[in-house]
Amino acid sequence: MIDHLVYATPDLGIVDRLGIAVGPGGQHLGLGTRNFLAGLGGGAYLEVIGPDPDQPEPAQPRPFGIDGLTEPRLVGWAAGVSGIVDVVARAQAQGYDPGPVMSMSRQRPDGVLLEWQLTPPATGLLPFLIDWGTSPHPSKDAVQGATLVSFRGFHPSPDEVHKGLSALGEELAVAAGELALEAVIQTSGGEVVLR
Repeated sequence: MIDHLVYATPDLGIVDRLGIAVGPGGQHLGLGTRNFLAGLGGGAYLEVIGPDPDQPEPAQPRPFGIDGLTEPRLVGWAAGVSGIVDVVARAQAQGYDPGPVMSMSRQRPDGVLLEWQLTPPATGLLPFLIDWGTSPHPSKDAVQGATLVSFRGFHPSPDEVHKGLSALGEELAVAAGELALEAVIQTSGGEVVLR
């Protein structure tokens, strides 16, 4: 199940030109990033993430390849799960390793602390996994008004992607083509296509 889509950018000034109303999510302290969020309906949301000018340069590269981006791009997606350790073990047993489970947190602008577990944030067509545990889901407090109309991927060998998706128990429409993700989002001002 889609938890959220990740739209990474080298400059968060894009949020004013995106065509989708977003609100502040929060800072990822130590990672050098911050995000803005928009609800997409059905318990999913859009995360716009980029360098945080209020943090020092991080010791390691920023997630999602942000440091190498020259323009905004839909870089990945998260699948929401519960019992993430068990989900990872089942995927490994089917020949796909989503990576180790890590714990993270961030404080919302209103002071609420969100804590979650996830596998390493991945880019590409296979999702990373996220388990919000008892934290409130970000889609509930995100700016509302947008709806995810469609979400699909393109890959030179779609069957390879489907093997990984099957091991994770996830679905994504994948067509043959150059590696990319595409989301069509309906807003009050019309459709916005993110690639």
